[in-house]
Amino acid sequence: MSEEYVSIKIPKKIYEEIKKRVELSNEFNSVEEYINFVLSELLKEEEEEEYELSEEEEEKIKERLRGLGYL
Repeated sequence: MSEEYVSIKIPKKIYEEIKKRVELSNEFNSVEEYINFVLSELLKEEEEEEYELSEEEEEKIKERLRGLGYL
Protein backbone atom coordinates (compact mmCIF):
# COMPACT_ATOMS: atom_id res chain seq x y z
CA MET A 1 0.00 0.00 0.00
CA SER A 2 1.58 3.27 -1.06
CA GLU A 3 1.38 6.42 0.99
CA GLU A 4 -0.26 9.56 -0.23
CA TYR A 5 1.91 12.67 -0.35
CA VAL A 6 1.30 16.40 -0.24
CA SER A 7 3.54 19.31 -1.15
CA ILE A 8 4.66 21.93 1.33
CA LYS A 9 6.65 25.11 0.95
CA ILE A 10 9.75 25.89 2.97
CA PRO A 11 12.13 28.81 2.61
CA LYS A 12 14.88 28.18 0.08
CA LYS A 13 17.53 29.02 2.68
CA ILE A 14 16.32 26.15 4.90
CA TYR A 15 16.17 23.82 1.91
CA GLU A 16 19.76 24.65 1.01
CA GLU A 17 20.96 24.05 4.58
CA ILE A 18 19.23 20.68 4.68
CA LYS A 19 20.64 19.82 1.27
CA LYS A 20 24.17 20.44 2.61
CA ARG A 21 23.50 18.13 5.56
CA VAL A 22 22.15 15.42 3.29
CA GLU A 23 25.21 15.65 1.04
CA LEU A 24 27.51 15.25 4.05
CA SER A 25 25.44 12.42 5.48
CA ASN A 26 25.50 8.73 4.73
CA GLU A 27 22.06 8.29 6.29
CA PHE A 28 19.79 10.21 3.92
CA ASN A 29 19.38 10.07 0.16
CA SER A 30 17.34 13.21 -0.30
CA VAL A 31 16.10 16.38 1.35
CA GLU A 32 12.60 14.88 1.45
CA GLU A 33 13.86 11.78 3.28
CA TYR A 34 15.66 13.97 5.84
CA ILE A 35 12.61 16.17 6.43
CA ASN A 36 10.34 13.13 6.83
CA PHE A 37 12.74 11.66 9.38
CA VAL A 38 13.04 14.87 11.39
CA LEU A 39 9.29 15.48 11.46
CA SER A 40 8.56 11.86 12.43
CA GLU A 41 11.06 12.07 15.30
CA LEU A 42 9.56 15.35 16.49
CA LEU A 43 6.08 13.86 16.52
CA LYS A 44 7.31 10.80 18.46
CA GLU A 45 8.94 13.05 21.08
CA GLU A 46 5.74 15.04 21.52
CA GLU A 47 3.72 11.83 21.93
CA GLU A 48 6.17 10.57 24.56
CA GLU A 49 6.01 13.88 26.43
CA GLU A 50 2.23 13.59 26.62
CA TYR A 51 2.65 10.42 28.70
CA GLU A 52 5.23 11.73 31.14
CA LEU A 53 3.93 11.97 34.69
CA SER A 54 4.30 14.93 36.98
CA GLU A 55 5.95 14.35 40.35
CA GLU A 56 2.52 14.61 41.99
CA GLU A 57 1.02 11.99 39.66
CA GLU A 58 3.97 9.70 40.19
CA GLU A 59 3.66 10.01 43.98
CA LYS A 60 -0.06 9.19 43.85
CA ILE A 61 0.68 6.04 41.86
CA LYS A 62 3.38 5.01 44.33
CA GLU A 63 0.96 5.53 47.23
CA ARG A 64 -1.63 3.32 45.54
CA LEU A 65 0.98 0.63 44.87
CA ARG A 66 2.11 0.79 48.51
CA GLY A 67 -1.52 0.47 49.61
CA LEU A 68 -1.88 -2.62 47.43
CA GLY A 69 1.33 -4.08 48.84
CA TYR A 70 3.44 -3.82 45.70
CA LEU A 71 5.96 -1.36 47.17
